[in-house]
Amino acid sequence: MPVLDVHRLRLLRELHRRGTLAAVAAALGYSPSAVSQQLSQLEAEAGVPLLEKVGRGVALTAAARVLVGHADAVLAQLERAEADLAALHDDVTGTLRVASFQSVLFVLVPAALTRLARSHPALRVEIGQHEPGPAFSLLAAHDVDLVLGEEYPGYPQPRAADADDEDLVLDELRLAVPREGPWSGVRSLADVAGAPWVVEPRGTEPGAWGVAECRRAGFEPDARISSPDVLLHVRLVETGHVVALLPDLAWAGRRPALRLVDLPGHPARRLFTRVRRGAAGRPAVQAFRRALREAAAEVGAGVAVTPGRRAAGPR
Repeated sequence: MPVLDVHRLRLLRELHRRGTLAAVAAALGYSPSAVSQQLSQLEAEAGVPLLEKVGRGVALTAAARVLVGHADAVLAQLERAEADLAALHDDVTGTLRVASFQSVLFVLVPAALTRLARSHPALRVEIGQHEPGPAFSLLAAHDVDLVLGEEYPGYPQPRAADADDEDLVLDELRLAVPREGPWSGVRSLADVAGAPWVVEPRGTEPGAWGVAECRRAGFEPDARISSPDVLLHVRLVETGHVVALLPDLAWAGRRPALRLVDLPGHPARRLFTRVRRGAAGRPAVQAFRRALREAAAEVGAGVAVTPGRRAAGPR
């Protein structure tokens, strides 16, 4: 039996993740016909059908799905080997692709990049702004190397078996009210039952957590504005239009022009980094994680957790 080609195994896995030959081709820079040809050769190597026609597209056979499971293991081991080889070099080089959401991108990432520019000038860091949910899909598809994620109280993030999580900070969540006006003197969440709110969008963990907090206080928030833009939330509160539930990281390193009220139990969101397990030993990953921890300590963001602690087991 011919030896299975690793590159073709990668294409099969990409088809499993992305769904269509066109999507695989677009992601990897091939033509759909080239991808199809490579997968046909993989079928010949495997000796069993791997694809079947479904309408105008293709679907993976049972044998192909078995092969994808092995491909994941093989490619993860190759990623570990690449990380071990990279660790033999004195310099941290190459490109690290990062997906981050806004508040971390605004506060921690610039300070981390400043540190990396000094300590590892040959490392190229490419960053895209993505919400954690879609970013985890990009990580699984190898479109990014590291994701900055968040987890709200009562809304644990599912964790894949091949993921490596490292906690960054616990970022306390508080009620933010204007300094002047009818809501400026409130002492508890229940006191703003009749206030206009800016909230996170429905269907998101931050949005669901915020609504649940208000309901526990005995009311439904009067949501006038819905947006994932935390900086917009801050601005709307500072200008006296609304109240909001906001994380401390939204103003880390500066004094906000608003008033903060502690919530019962001092809830906090967990901020963490996630990489594929095979890449955890990669020097670029370790350098970026270290720079983020140092940046968090520098700006006084949240409560530091034990450096390097991994979240254990599926969440």
